[in-house]
Amino acid sequence: MSSRRQDRLLSALLREDSWVAGPRLADLLGVTPRSVRAYVTAVNARVPDGDAVVSGSAGYRAGASARAALATRTEAGSTPRARLHTLVRSLLDEEGGIDVFDTADRLHVSEATLEADLARVRSLLDGTRLALERDRDVVRLRGTERDQRRLLSTLAHDEMDAADFPVDPFRLALDTGAISAEQLAPLKAALVAGLGELGYYVNELAIGDVLLHIVIASDRVLAGRELDGAEPATDGADEGTDPVARMIGRLCREQLGVDLGAGDLAHLARLVLTRIVTPGGTDPAALARAGLDAQIEAAVRAAVVRASADYQVDLADDAFILRLALHVQNLLRRAQEESHARNPLTRSLKAAYPMIFEVAVSVVSELRERLGLRVDDDEIAYVAMHIGGRLERSRRAETLLTATIVCPGYYELHEVLRSRVDRSLGQGIEVVRVVTAMDPSASEIDTDLVLSTVPLPAAAERTVLIQPFLTEADVERVQQSAARLRRARRLARLREELSRYLSEDAYVQPLPDLGEEAIIRLLGGRLVESGLIDEEYIENTIRRERLSSTAFSDALAVPHALQMTARRTAIAVGVAAGSVAWGSGRVQVVALAAFSEQDRDAFQTVFEQLVEVFGEGESVQRIVRRGASFVGFLDELVAVIDG
Repeated sequence: MSSRRQDRLLSALLREDSWVAGPRLADLLGVTPRSVRAYVTAVNARVPDGDAVVSGSAGYRAGASARAALATRTEAGSTPRARLHTLVRSLLDEEGGIDVFDTADRLHVSEATLEADLARVRSLLDGTRLALERDRDVVRLRGTERDQRRLLSTLAHDEMDAADFPVDPFRLALDTGAISAEQLAPLKAALVAGLGELGYYVNELAIGDVLLHIVIASDRVLAGRELDGAEPATDGADEGTDPVARMIGRLCREQLGVDLGAGDLAHLARLVLTRIVTPGGTDPAALARAGLDAQIEAAVRAAVVRASADYQVDLADDAFILRLALHVQNLLRRAQEESHARNPLTRSLKAAYPMIFEVAVSVVSELRERLGLRVDDDEIAYVAMHIGGRLERSRRAETLLTATIVCPGYYELHEVLRSRVDRSLGQGIEVVRVVTAMDPSASEIDTDLVLSTVPLPAAAERTVLIQPFLTEADVERVQQSAARLRRARRLARLREELSRYLSEDAYVQPLPDLGEEAIIRLLGGRLVESGLIDEEYIENTIRRERLSSTAFSDALAVPHALQMTARRTAIAVGVAAGSVAWGSGRVQVVALAAFSEQDRDAFQTVFEQLVEVFGEGESVQRIVRRGASFVGFLDELVAVIDG
């Protein structure tokens, strides 16, 4: 029975934090409902009270011991993945090699199993500068110390990527016991403080990755495996390394009891400067520009200008471009060193802000053409965070609702009420009028919302009754009404757009589980037959998919090209009988979107709101159940949108 699928089941239930129907869980995992029941039984057996997963008429939900069950799983060491990591760690630690028979006995496996594990190690080493050498029963790992450390770091990150729940990336690095987990928190605090004293702002999202490299370096040095001399730097990457290197050396002596040599300190200082810090001081912009490559700044500016025009967003700001260019420069240096920064927010950013993530993909695609940039989803997520920060103000303006306050005039009561509304709700609601009459005319209440202290027969659907002295309960009711109104408007636009773009000729059910590229060709072929796109659009869609998976939720993938070259906007939809593999997960619906230049405005509406609709598990199941025919699919989709 697959422990990995048990973990995915637990993780899905923890994310939902509500009842999930058995058939939906089966689709998410790519198994049968009977297998789901077996997984639930196995998961509950991990904890004493057997309440990791609760079953009921509505399906399953995470129980009181769900997280404890995940922790129990992570401590298990007999799985093939855990055994592979143990084997690699042994090869890294034993410079003279390991004996195959002795290692099989120590791991309590047969010699045939260990030979199979060694074959997996060889596959793991493909594309690296490391290799296994064998002399009869002794196997050795050959390669430079730097490459061996990179392998250890890769293993830790692969374990994080493969898990469907948070895992400790330091577990492998601390395996020898030379450094304890209790030493990490004081080391992190001292590192952040030291960088602040040197005039840098610290990126907390990436500091864990740098700590991991410091721990790996310290552990290897204690084992007599330090880097020889100062390693070669990438262009311009040595600026400012000396004070940072001295600070890291001092902290490792004080916190870990390790004396690092010049090679290790230079390597770690570069990691810090290209991963977790940005210039501080009295004039950070001047400091940043002083160390910024003009060619990189020009490429970033061009990419930002193009994305601004393509997606009709306001990104053309000098301060934003400077910050992003500095980030891209560090990104290029990390790529040259075959080192990448992990982002713990990648998954949530992609699901919650698909449009911002898409703009980031467009910028990265342009930089790939101009600078040869090669990045993964984690690095794209960092670019998305820069873009999201820049767009936040304009996004708030787009969602701002207007309101009229109706409060009978009595001394300054209406002025006090308006002041309190502005303070409590001003970020999402703009009060444009205050009416002091008891019976306002219809022409006086033409705003999105009416906040009234008296019952009103007119505009009842937009009216929220509040107290003359605003209470916390009033604030919550207004916020809820505003949220419902915003959602209704967004989905109304989506319903209007979808009715124009969907057609029975471009509907496939059941969608075969062929893999991303074959499904893209299948759905794209329907639009080619209709004369809406050409084969080049399909190839561009595949190229976009290779940049970053378009599975923006557990249920939906939206493959599309970055270029809006369709003759007319259309969406080809495929609905799986269960689910199909897509990226590292599975989805139930694939909507291949082809947009034309004339419908550029609709891209954000359709793209972002479609992801929102298919992010709700219950809605997905309703739509999929009716998806045996195009008419049933469209009817249920509209019903879900209408609420």
